[in-house]
Amino acid sequence: MAQNNRSVTADTPLGDDQLVFYRMTGTESIGRLFEFEVELVRDLKLGSVKADQLLGKGMTVKLDLPNGGTRFFNGEIVQFKHIGLRSRFSCYRATLRPWLWYLTLNADCRIFQDKSVIEVIKAVLDNYAFADVLYKLDGEYKTLDYCVQYRESDFDFISRLMEHDGIFYYFEHQDGKHKLVITDSNKAFETQSGYRSIPYMPQGNIESRERDHIHEWLQENQVTAGKFELNDFDFETPSSDLTIKKHNPGGYSHSGQEVYDFPGKFSSSTVDSKLVDKRLEERQNAYSIKRGQGNALGLIPGMKFTLSDFYFDEENIEHVVVSASYIIQGDDSVSGMGGGGEIFQCSFDAIDAKQAFRSLRSTPKPSVSGSQTAIVVGPSGEEIWTDKYGRVKVQFHWDREGQDDENSSCWVRVSQPMAGKKWGWVSLPRIGQEVVVSFLEGDPDRPLITGRVYNDDQMPPYDLPSNKTQSGIKTRSSKEGTADNFNELRFEDKKGEEEVYIHAEKDLNCVIENNETRKIGLDKKDKGDQTIEIQNDRTVTLHDGNDKLKIETGNRNIEIDQGNYDLKVSTGNHSIKIDSGKSTIEAMQSIELKVGGSSIEITQAGITIKGTMIKVEGSAMSEIKSPMTTVKGDGMLILQGGLTKIN
Repeated sequence: MAQNNRSVTADTPLGDDQLVFYRMTGTESIGRLFEFEVELVRDLKLGSVKADQLLGKGMTVKLDLPNGGTRFFNGEIVQFKHIGLRSRFSCYRATLRPWLWYLTLNADCRIFQDKSVIEVIKAVLDNYAFADVLYKLDGEYKTLDYCVQYRESDFDFISRLMEHDGIFYYFEHQDGKHKLVITDSNKAFETQSGYRSIPYMPQGNIESRERDHIHEWLQENQVTAGKFELNDFDFETPSSDLTIKKHNPGGYSHSGQEVYDFPGKFSSSTVDSKLVDKRLEERQNAYSIKRGQGNALGLIPGMKFTLSDFYFDEENIEHVVVSASYIIQGDDSVSGMGGGGEIFQCSFDAIDAKQAFRSLRSTPKPSVSGSQTAIVVGPSGEEIWTDKYGRVKVQFHWDREGQDDENSSCWVRVSQPMAGKKWGWVSLPRIGQEVVVSFLEGDPDRPLITGRVYNDDQMPPYDLPSNKTQSGIKTRSSKEGTADNFNELRFEDKKGEEEVYIHAEKDLNCVIENNETRKIGLDKKDKGDQTIEIQNDRTVTLHDGNDKLKIETGNRNIEIDQGNYDLKVSTGNHSIKIDSGKSTIEAMQSIELKVGGSSIEITQAGITIKGTMIKVEGSAMSEIKSPMTTVKGDGMLILQGGLTKIN
């Protein structure tokens, strides 16, 4: 059984006439995957067909045009069924879908950075050697800092990206292949040769039997929103108003209803007023739909045509076919199977060619349920990697393409216990630490670090559970700090051993703007000791005020094992008063008191008193006694008394 001289034929991977076209039904739409169901027959004498000979391979259905050309329906055989026996023929059904359908079979998690939406789409499609793509884009698209494909197929990923930005696609069928056309404007739509104008001819018109025509044309209108407003928040410009809006009500009642949405999924650097235009165009596509039926072979989604000869002249304008359903019947009966009838029937939807087309946003964006953990990363050789906002980079556990470096993610904000204007709490996660990551509204493109956790590589600073009563803050010196290099504030809450421990790896600087009060101990002296041990220097400066040390009961000892003890009063007096008791000053070498040129020096050899004038006065008696005493006046010596005795 040959397909020669038939108006409709099928080219299959099995070769000529191994499978003969019998019937086809199918649907295709702008922004959707097409699907054709092709029924084929095979002479029983040729034997059965193995599905593996066909699955994953292409098939083309060819339909002769009245003007001498050919219309093609090409697709990949993704399903093949044996559906029964008719007369001396075995019957089969092949399901054809576009090569783009293969992208629905996978699922992936990966991150794209610093790419526009078009560059992301190209990066995905370029991974497929069989991809045949034509880009017919009119708009410009800003760079996205961060875009995540999360647990979704490549098809769903690029579909939602296109739907979000008002980009859509359709297919051009050729002999042996089909091409994916990606566009964002009605400018991409073309006319099919021979079908620039298609006449309206109602059923029963004798002429319609001989010409391609449209025999049913219905207009459907409905109320839609007339205003759309989007808004978002950008922490880098928190005071900026990012609101964008579009107002385009129809000419009918209640056409001004507003749709407001937040977040708009943009920042101050990526906000684009055209986005809200596309949102409203998407809504208002439903306002006016033309639904028709006919046999014109030029009714193809993505193709333009002008309706002619319709009884309402305002309908005789240029339109764009947005969806179509086909029934194609073999042009003669296969012996013993019946058939015949009209070869091509088409039901379709169209819109005014001046009405901007937008696909409905029907592909949901994945939502991250709950929190995840990730590892903080950065450049080799760094221990802390951050920016002016205290953000860090992370490597997600699901990201198999990341290289555990500063390019593994976008900058991720870090939640802190306090965050004020030049005040608050700052504790930056360091490279290698495991952090808890939440996502704003579950959006994988908007991560936020909300916590930190220990793991077997990053253990707590205190051995647990043996030190379960200890809590505190312990840091690590950077760079190249070891376990011995740290600052620490630790609390011990074990009953009877309570302690607050402070350790400064180098300097401890304490600034007190007003008063400091410390109380050590209460009633029991053995619980109220203070010990200060300083390995190097100690400097205390009182800029303006007094220093008072009061010991109610007890002693004060100052002991210098090696070195000097200096007390200097630049301006003022120095007084020592002992109300009860004695004062002892003892030195191994000498003690010297000096006022100007006068001095008293006490050494182990004796006491020397020097001064311009020396006066010794006793109110009752003065006594000088020694084995040998010399009194000498170089100029004059006066001995005077009421009674003078010289022994």
